[in-house]
Amino acid sequence: MVIIAPDELLQTLVRGNSEINSFQMKYFLLKISGISLIFFFSINYTVAQELNHEMVFVQGGKFKMGSLFGGSDEQPVHEVILSDFYIGKYEVTQKQWELVMEQDTNKRYFMGCDSCPVERVSWYNVQEYIEKLNEKTKMNYRLPTEAEWEYAARGGALSKGYKYSGSNAEVSVAWKVGNSNMMTHQTGLKKPNELGIYDMTGNVFEWCSDWYDANWFKISPKNNPTGPSEGIFRVIRGGSWFYDQAGLRSADRESANPTYRYGYVGFRVCR
Repeated sequence: MVIIAPDELLQTLVRGNSEINSFQMKYFLLKISGISLIFFFSINYTVAQELNHEMVFVQGGKFKMGSLFGGSDEQPVHEVILSDFYIGKYEVTQKQWELVMEQDTNKRYFMGCDSCPVERVSWYNVQEYIEKLNEKTKMNYRLPTEAEWEYAARGGALSKGYKYSGSNAEVSVAWKVGNSNMMTHQTGLKKPNELGIYDMTGNVFEWCSDWYDANWFKISPKNNPTGPSEGIFRVIRGGSWFYDQAGLRSADRESANPTYRYGYVGFRVCR
């Protein structure tokens, strides 16, 4: 295949413009009568194309974070104001993890299910994944803050006030003890929430960026809170296949050791 391009396009291609960075191109150049000819003899899709995480836009706004019906760490219920953000429509899958973390030889508990959420990944493993993902895609992915996670789980500006993410009946939105057969399941099979986000209740717990503090809600700032500056455990949210009720409510706060690889904890990306 031969492409005849003006010099501006040639320079764009050579620089690896972000709009075309989904391709790896091997080429050689000839100048004939002032016209640049680019001869492509090999074009390969990169993992950047396959790692295009499907994101849901979450319009910023204010909401009441916390609950009067859970543990003391969910109180006081307080107003939080968030800016716009994007969050993954699905939990990150085993396939997506493997495309980035080729050197990760640790086994999943539920191997062989490319479309199931990845598990047995520590909070620090996730940070490494995100760093590599951003290098490959030239995007700015990150973990959601605890406040962003709860706001999205509740349905954001479209919230109908459900107890769980998308319903008051957990079985319609969650893989949990009683219907999970004690294993993870393909993402996106249950009912989505008001924003069209799947599996924010059940399947696997999800790492958030925040350190966990049982008393944080007493001192948390109102605008775009990012959690305490230090701690021992990191926040996890959403419940999992391994639990019946723990963590399933959208307001339920749980925590985990960020160095451990749990078989019931995964994540979704945000930006």
